[in-house]
Amino acid sequence: MDKTLEAIGNLIGTVQTLRGPGGCNWDRKQTLESLRPYMLEEAYEVADAVDQGNMEELRKELGDLLLHIIMSSEISRDNGDFDLAEVACRITEKLRRRHPHVFDKATSLTPEEVEKQWEAIKAKEKREQKKSFFDSIPNSMPALQKAWRIQQRASEVGFPWPAEAELTEEIGNVLRSEPDFSEAGALLFSLVSLLRQKGIEPEKALREHNRDFMDKFNYLEKHLHERGFTLSNADEAFMEDAVRSIFHTGDKENTML
Repeated sequence: MDKTLEAIGNLIGTVQTLRGPGGCNWDRKQTLESLRPYMLEEAYEVADAVDQGNMEELRKELGDLLLHIIMSSEISRDNGDFDLAEVACRITEKLRRRHPHVFDKATSLTPEEVEKQWEAIKAKEKREQKKSFFDSIPNSMPALQKAWRIQQRASEVGFPWPAEAELTEEIGNVLRSEPDFSEAGALLFSLVSLLRQKGIEPEKALREHNRDFMDKFNYLEKHLHERGFTLSNADEAFMEDAVRSIFHTGDKENTML
């Protein structure tokens, strides 16, 4: 623990030096608003490292994310709002409050009972703070992930979602028509519901498919280049055969490149 505290203390000191007199002009001019997109990017890079099972990359990306947490806390301290100590104290208090079965020596609970207790405590806190049911879901969360979380939260209190067969029929009906903007949103929401009922997290599934598409596209570009072509000047029939081999059959070895 002493080693950890020393390392974090050194990081805080480094950030304070960078933001202090004679420090780095870039770091000194940063605000919570200017750092926001970078923090989101770092969080996604942490998720990528986890998905890839790359521990060395995860160690690096967690460090980058920790830097943003400390930097944002230092900016807030300079603004007279709060500091890192208050951030740590607040989350510690919340963890202890939401785990009475551990810290209050209550009866040992099963994982399912712990989850129900957690939700009950969160609901009580929301009532006391006069918050609405979905306030815990960030507004800036990506829409696909947010739809999944909305449905997950509503399901926890017994909201009656349509069955798989009904959702499948509903999705088919919309696709056979010409959906407007609102219907397109409803279609995506229904698709998320269908996938959720099948135990599939749509954001993760789409992320994996995006990665697979980019890998295949990069493979296509590489082999076109090796044969003197670019993506923009390859013969149309030649390109179609290559795309069919790589993207539709998955046969990279025998692709006609």
